[in-house]
Amino acid sequence: MNLPAADLGIMAEHLGTHEGVIHRLKMYYSSVQNPVLKKILELHITVLRDHVRTMLALIDPERTHPVQLQEMGSINWNMNFGRLNEYEKKIALDSRSTAKLMGSNNFNSALLMEDANVKNIHLQMSYQDVSLQMMYDHLIQHSSEEFIPRASKEMQRLTLQHYNHVQNE
Repeated sequence: MNLPAADLGIMAEHLGTHEGVIHRLKMYYSSVQNPVLKKILELHITVLRDHVRTMLALIDPERTHPVQLQEMGSINWNMNFGRLNEYEKKIALDSRSTAKLMGSNNFNSALLMEDANVKNIHLQMSYQDVSLQMMYDHLIQHSSEEFIPRASKEMQRLTLQHYNHVQNE
């Protein structure tokens, strides 16, 4: 199957990124002790390897059938989260940021892609990346003190009043 050149170029760039990120996540995995962080890193590596497998299948010029992305595994959240030490917290923050950036990149790339199968798979990859980001969020919120500024109820009410008319436009 002949791919549009734009799709091939975007995936070639993604493959180089995946190679570096998988290597970094493997180093993180071997250096952390927190069992939940280890599980999320392991899942992240598995997901990215499947993204690579999927993109290589999409690129294969001898392919004659649509390519499918594997379902993403899950995490058992009943485990004891424990505490993240400072090093592990930095790894979790960096890995969360990586998942967020890759999700954004996959979504934006899908908007530019022309082949329907390639576009759909990159939307699915984006969703998996966002799911990983949310797993890191959950871990960070339950095992360390992350500062998240909150808006006051009054500010929320004022914003609601200011924009309430938009729903009737």
